[in-house]
Amino acid sequence: MYALYTAIALVGLVTLWLPVALLRRLTRGVPLNARARLARERASDTGRTAGWVHAVSVGEAIAAAPLVEGLRRLHPELPLVMTTVTSTGAQIVRDRFAGLATHRFFPLDLPSVTRRAVAAINPAFLICMETELWPNVLRTLASRGVPVMIANGRISDRSYRRYRLVRRFMTSVLADVRVFAMQSPEDARRIIALGAHPERVVVTGNIKVDATAADPPGSGDLWRRLLALAPGQRVWVAGSTHAGEEALVLDAHRAALAECPELVLVIAPRHPERTREVLALVDRRGWPSVRRSELPAAVTATDSPVPPVVILDTVGELALLYAIADVVFVGGSLVPMGGHNVLEAAHRRKPVLVGPHTGNFREAVGLLEAAGSALVVRDAAELSRELRRLLADRDLRLKLGDAGYEAVASRHGAVRETLDLVGRYLYPEVRA
Repeated sequence: MYALYTAIALVGLVTLWLPVALLRRLTRGVPLNARARLARERASDTGRTAGWVHAVSVGEAIAAAPLVEGLRRLHPELPLVMTTVTSTGAQIVRDRFAGLATHRFFPLDLPSVTRRAVAAINPAFLICMETELWPNVLRTLASRGVPVMIANGRISDRSYRRYRLVRRFMTSVLADVRVFAMQSPEDARRIIALGAHPERVVVTGNIKVDATAADPPGSGDLWRRLLALAPGQRVWVAGSTHAGEEALVLDAHRAALAECPELVLVIAPRHPERTREVLALVDRRGWPSVRRSELPAAVTATDSPVPPVVILDTVGELALLYAIADVVFVGGSLVPMGGHNVLEAAHRRKPVLVGPHTGNFREAVGLLEAAGSALVVRDAAELSRELRRLLADRDLRLKLGDAGYEAVASRHGAVRETLDLVGRYLYPEVRA
């Protein structure tokens, strides 16, 4: 089965991944990182074992922060290596984990490549954030006796359906994982149904509940100055949006402007390389727009009666920006992408609007919805209606925001439990 998987993976890389990657390189400037993905980089620290933490992209890298900090605190002499798949994730690691971990790109899942990568990293263990299951990587590590943990594990509806089609193969793949730290009982049930040994599966909760640290002092005031906001001027943020959602957000914004003409909208595309595309959508509405990277000068360089729509074209600032929002919409949910992290907004006491497609964050959305702090909107009309209702009622915004904060605070503890599992199953010297 591994030979068949490798053959399919190789064909997929050549016929699917490579053409798409080249197109994104040519049209959006997204780097290939081919040499790094082929594990042609030099060894991180020859002769020394390292703790290896894998976080596929931005969200996982941010969520891994308290785990990385805990590992460093508990075992400071152990070098840490963090891998990502995306360049935006790499940027987060290099910016936020300087001095804590070095960055490498995750290898393509081909046997010779994984062997080079593992030899270069020389890991004492691997912790994969969420449910990153790469058969050849896991097999290479198993052959060297390197233990693996799935941390903050989750199995989306779509992934579960796909994995079930190859359950026999998945049983072999999952056998190479020492322990599964899953977000919810449903995630635990699914990973067991796919072949994981029940005694290796533990429900720890969602690390992202613990991952949000206090914002730096004065960050809210800084953002208000960058956006040239007048005292009391209202702002709403559409975070982690995908193609097809920005137009709906702009429709809702048009309706809201009729009742709140000073309202500022900030759109944060999930993939910053889509910034030009989003700017074009705003331009077709006849509204001024500005990139975040052009602030603060450009935001006042317009005589339009409509405040400029701000497009967040940077990485790693969205959560801080939520702090000045009156209302937050979390994207990837009005289109069938599975949703994105709603906890960052709730932690900052913000009412959350979210679409119906939230399978990837079902538990988090359910937690906030049960608390009354997240409102599910089914389409553009509902988004517009709930946005206007919240903007018009300050007391309601505060009530929903407080409810969300309390709900999130009640679920802390996942990081401590995960670190305890690291100490028990991966690296006995580490104790939470």
